[in-house]
Amino acid sequence: MAAKDTPIVIKKYANRRLYNTGTSTYVTLEDLAEMVKKGEEFTVQDAKTGEDITHPVLTQIIFELENKDGQNMLPIPFLRQLISYYGDQMQMVVPSFLEQSMLAFSKEHERFREQMKSTFGKAPIDMMKGAAPMKALEEQTRRNMELFQNAMRMFTPFPMPGAGAAPAEPAKKDATEKPDELKELKDQLAAMQRKIDSMG
Repeated sequence: MAAKDTPIVIKKYANRRLYNTGTSTYVTLEDLAEMVKKGEEFTVQDAKTGEDITHPVLTQIIFELENKDGQNMLPIPFLRQLISYYGDQMQMVVPSFLEQSMLAFSKEHERFREQMKSTFGKAPIDMMKGAAPMKALEEQTRRNMELFQNAMRMFTPFPMPGAGAAPAEPAKKDATEKPDELKELKDQLAAMQRKIDSMG
């Protein structure tokens, strides 16, 4: 296995086969998903061109997982909202926001696991037989989703398409007002970052 700071290279061949250069074995998308869960860093390269294709491969893993029965994790409203940002002026800041939100969510999740272990002396998964721990987990998940949704609302002051609000007028502003819009976006991004930091 490669060192933590050296990602394993996965080569993808024209026949769609994936080759793990760290273990010298062929792997599947499921194997890559397990590597992600274990925290193993890897990059995926096109075997012929050497191009980094990690992003589309990870996206494909999510697609495969979302299509398994009972595995849906991305709610339809979230997917619609995400799609609406493609090509939008907010597109460039969405990836950073999502990354920071997931980091905050992970920290909160780890804190919950530690609280469960210190309170009951067992890992949360060992406690799932009881009703009280399950309720606590549901409550924690609900709070995390509220934090995420509140941050999203702060980040998107403009009404979403189909939300029933009147069309926004700023689209008709002339070019001289663009710097003000950019300043507003930067201010909103800074406010969002402060909120995320306060959650950590």
